[in-house]
Amino acid sequence: MITLPRRPRGGVHPDNRKAVTRSLAIRNAAVPSRCVVPLLQHAGPAAVPVVRVGDRVREGMLIGRAADSTAANVHAPVPGMVSGTTTLTLADERSCEAFVIDLEGEFDRLGKVAEPIDWQRTSVRELLRGIRDNGVVGMSGSGNAVHRKFNLPRAAEIEHLIVNGIENEPYLSADNRLMIEMTDGVLEGTRIAERILRPQRVTIALQKDSTQAIRNLRRRIRERGLDYAVRALPVNYPQGDERLLARAIAGREVSAERETSEIGVIVSSVATVYAVFEAIVYQKPVIERIVTLSGAALRSPANIKVRIGTPIAELIAECGGFVESPEKIVVGGPMMGHTIIDVSTPVTKATTAVLALTATEIYHGAETGCIRCGRCVRACPVGLEPTSLYKMLEHGELDQAQAAGLFECIECGCCGFICPAHIPLVDGLKNGKLAVTRHGGRT
Repeated sequence: MITLPRRPRGGVHPDNRKAVTRSLAIRNAAVPSRCVVPLLQHAGPAAVPVVRVGDRVREGMLIGRAADSTAANVHAPVPGMVSGTTTLTLADERSCEAFVIDLEGEFDRLGKVAEPIDWQRTSVRELLRGIRDNGVVGMSGSGNAVHRKFNLPRAAEIEHLIVNGIENEPYLSADNRLMIEMTDGVLEGTRIAERILRPQRVTIALQKDSTQAIRNLRRRIRERGLDYAVRALPVNYPQGDERLLARAIAGREVSAERETSEIGVIVSSVATVYAVFEAIVYQKPVIERIVTLSGAALRSPANIKVRIGTPIAELIAECGGFVESPEKIVVGGPMMGHTIIDVSTPVTKATTAVLALTATEIYHGAETGCIRCGRCVRACPVGLEPTSLYKMLEHGELDQAQAAGLFECIECGCCGFICPAHIPLVDGLKNGKLAVTRHGGRT
């Protein structure tokens, strides 16, 4: 039986603003003379340092060991000297220790041809170990340790592996270029994930407007004789959310309290399966990633492969600097990303984009009273009533808000985007979750 895509519930249609970068091929950024490498680039606790100031490190060398199964290893993105440590605040406002590495010495990988490994003779346990050792995390922002996500109980049955090629935040196009330019690597990473998870079916999901990527994937799947489906879904933000994809592709609903694996579905982004491919086939740690640089304030937008730990200021310089002073610099997409004020903030494994936005790209409307139009309710992709939750939280009714589905909110920003009264709904719900957690309502 073939499961057809379901019609999206809710969502919005912001101007995608991808035209400027969608056709730009990926290029390599200059290797920075100094990298600042955070020990917290994943969903779990910070990695435990295994080097000290004054140590020399090689490219790809382990510098931070995962503290537990939810965390991930951290590796040196360049060869050089550990010249210091610093405490920094990441784009997502978490604080952590970071190693400062000054570039010195010879690269082990850069400019050299690596021999691929015949992974098909490797056991599932060894594949999981390779993913763990090389620090692979969810590369589209989640930061979840992939070895933990893929390491399911022996009795678990996965019906559907969904490879997520939906990059529907405005401006972002790095994953689209990855599917176009590195199609075989994406498919090989998918095959490795398939070997580990043993799903009944595999689907690569994209939006209908990713026409070139769809053509490339379908052609190479046919040429390689793979039994994979490529599904083109309607353009509808935030269709790329893991829970929404499980509903759209597999027809399965899952609450915020459960993992999609509990309903027989695993979702993994194209950037993540590509990192799995590099980790297993070339035994390459996650020391670089592809980032979209865009926004009207930027002189030359680009899709750039950049070393982890590169200061964002150097990426901006790589793109010719600013044509005008940006109103806001956002790490990630404009709907769910994080505003930064310090451009020395480094690139991490979860950095998908850096956007330099002008005042004309950001509408600062004055907040007014709710007019009860119901637009936020129609836009919510998980069926909540954002304005009602917001009012409960304003009045300190934490238990009522939690009972009304507060933690089902995926923080996609649809409600705030569509609100004619410019009420900061998503910020209110985020803060409400924190308040509930602080009061012991949820951990």
